[in-house]
Amino acid sequence: MSNYNINKGIGRTVEFKGLKAQYLFIFAGGLLGVLILVMIMYMAGVNSYICLFIGAGGASLIVWKTFSLNGKYGEHGLMKLGAKKKHPKYIISRKAVHRSLRFTSKSDAV
Repeated sequence: MSNYNINKGIGRTVEFKGLKAQYLFIFAGGLLGVLILVMIMYMAGVNSYICLFIGAGGASLIVWKTFSLNGKYGEHGLMKLGAKKKHPKYIISRKAVHRSLRFTSKSDAV
């Protein structure tokens, strides 16, 4: 009789080495972007050491920044930060005050 493992993480967010949710996409996309940049530079004839330096520096910057954002904002933090930036700090009303106030006379009440 075969034993099958049951997935007990149904409904939970995906996590890899502590990175959660959208940080995985930032991490993978950033590393892929650095890899493509280094390959293009190498094919264009840039010195190999410069390509290695830019590749290692870019990859380490992506790893460091992604983990720091994950630690600072948490799982849903970047979405909350983006939503906060879209809210206005204050609401401007350019109507005159007497137009905003509505007075009713006794003749209108009938």
